[in-house]
Amino acid sequence: MDVVAVQQGVAVPEETVVLAGPCSRIPVEYADIVRQILDRVGDKWSLMVIATLRGGVMRYTELLRVIPGISQRMLSRTLAQLHQDGLITRTAYAEVPPRVEYTLAPLGASLNDIAASLIGWAITHHDEIHQHRVSLGAADSH
Repeated sequence: MDVVAVQQGVAVPEETVVLAGPCSRIPVEYADIVRQILDRVGDKWSLMVIATLRGGVMRYTELLRVIPGISQRMLSRTLAQLHQDGLITRTAYAEVPPRVEYTLAPLGASLNDIAASLIGWAITHHDEIHQHRVSLGAADSH
């Protein structure tokens, strides 16, 4: 196999495209987990949950009420995934009825400004993007 570059001390085969910019800083052995993390934190529901938990401790029903358009199933799945990755904490109380509270873990709090900025950007540029979609005949039904 011919080698065209050495990236981060690892030989890169010629059929591999070497990208410039931030992607070039990803060590080959971390590429899968970096993509998984970006997929998780870049997910619309994850961003909205993280930004919503900015206000502090919330219960499931509160999150369901304040996050527009999220289903119970998707909220449950998103909370479980964010908890699994250490971005939120889940505290269950042995009460009747059971009470479960969610809050940002320090790792999730470090994403909070980024999540809020992305959501703000989407709100600010909604009309402009919608107009581009309409002009290209690609407007969705949302």
